Amino acid sequence: MKKQIILSLLIFLVVFTPAHAAKNKTVYKKVKGGIETSVPKRAAGQQDVLQLACAPIPTVRVAFIGLGMRGPGAVNRMTHIPGVEIVALCDVVEKNTNAVNDMLVKSGRPKALEFFGDTSVWRKVTKLPNVDLIYVATDWKSHAMIGVQAMKDGKHVAIEVPSAMTMDEIWALINTSEQTRKHCMQLENCVYDFFELTTLNMIQQGLLGEVVHGEGAYIHGLQPYWETYWNNWRMDYNRTHRGDVYPTHGLGPVCQAMNIHRGDRLKYLVSMDTKPIGNPAFIKEKTGEVVTDFKNGDHTMTMIYTEKQKSILIEHNITSPRPYSRMYQITGTKGFANKYPVEGYALDQSVFGKNESAHFENLNAHSFVPDSVRKELMKKYIHPIAANIAEQAKKVGGHGGMDFIMDYRLIYCLQKGLPLDMDVYDLAEWCCVIPLSEKSLNENSLPVSIPDFTRGGWNKLDKLTFAK
Repeated sequence: MKKQIILSLLIFLVVFTPAHAAKNKTVYKKVKGGIETSVPKRAAGQQDVLQLACAPIPTVRVAFIGLGMRGPGAVNRMTHIPGVEIVALCDVVEKNTNAVNDMLVKSGRPKALEFFGDTSVWRKVTKLPNVDLIYVATDWKSHAMIGVQAMKDGKHVAIEVPSAMTMDEIWALINTSEQTRKHCMQLENCVYDFFELTTLNMIQQGLLGEVVHGEGAYIHGLQPYWETYWNNWRMDYNRTHRGDVYPTHGLGPVCQAMNIHRGDRLKYLVSMDTKPIGNPAFIKEKTGEVVTDFKNGDHTMTMIYTEKQKSILIEHNITSPRPYSRMYQITGTKGFANKYPVEGYALDQSVFGKNESAHFENLNAHSFVPDSVRKELMKKYIHPIAANIAEQAKKVGGHGGMDFIMDYRLIYCLQKGLPLDMDVYDLAEWCCVIPLSEKSLNENSLPVSIPDFTRGGWNKLDKLTFAK
């Protein structure tokens, strides 16, 4: 194991030093009212990748790195998408690559190349000449490292969440995408959930008025899952870091509803947390170890303010006895959407035409619409990108179908040469809460500025659009 760690560190140093780490080193400066986060200057000749469109790839050749919890499901979903060739499978554990290859053969697909054995074997995969897309589903700490090298090796890259854990990693991904003109997309599946997509369509159709506030979360007791994480990597990260270390499921759909870096931008955040109780108790129960230096609190709250004077609340809790929730609440001037604990909409009657108002005569903005009306709205405003594949998505699965829609859209856009639904700036904005919330907490909840990752392009676009 020590040998594997040393190899990983050497690969990390090769990838990030000095071309990235030295240039992108984040500096925090205390100023009146909070902490200012530095923004590295864009290199001469380097341009943003807003609405980046690359040459069409009729048959997308994919290599998968990481076949533990998320990887096998991704491979299986790709077998249901036409025009996908699965070229290579990579994991530290040999039996994982074997099992996924067996699944491929049973599905009628050719056997893929296998790479396994240590934590640096992925480097052979990104070098492969016959690969268009690297799909990364490893542990958090290796996400950005692999993503940067994949783009340097001429590949598009899709990275599981969170795709970057530090500001330096975020800027490395941005700069490499801008320099290589390769797509770098975060695999944020929750933006493709049916309720979130439908709500987004309703917002874009004007039913909720102007969105002024959003809430999201990752509240999920992980006690049944801790021992399934290879080499205990997820618990170890929470043990050594404070902050919202897993914000993207809650933040992504809210940012899309607010057109972040498409007319608005995240400006600063403030975080608070509780003391750590649940996870140290879990460690003691399972191993007998008494942990006195566990960093991450049981519950973390992060408040975010935008350039257009809108607010976002994001929460993280992976230990308390609470039902699973991503919260997902959207408050607009004409309506309100809520996903947890029950799905519902509250709408001002003024958003409906005369005929609809008569049909919905008992509507008021102080309570949810009747369930029958909610179902009508969900049917009427199903998002166009989900409408044609909804049944297939539910059949193939992946968190109720949203994982399949995510993968389908990724491949569709690559095949057609279209801009992806999410770009590297989405990745940056949704991941930056990890290091910036920790910074705020360590400074007694001081406000911390959120960089403009587009470096001046946040209002070039006027709204979020999905290419057709």
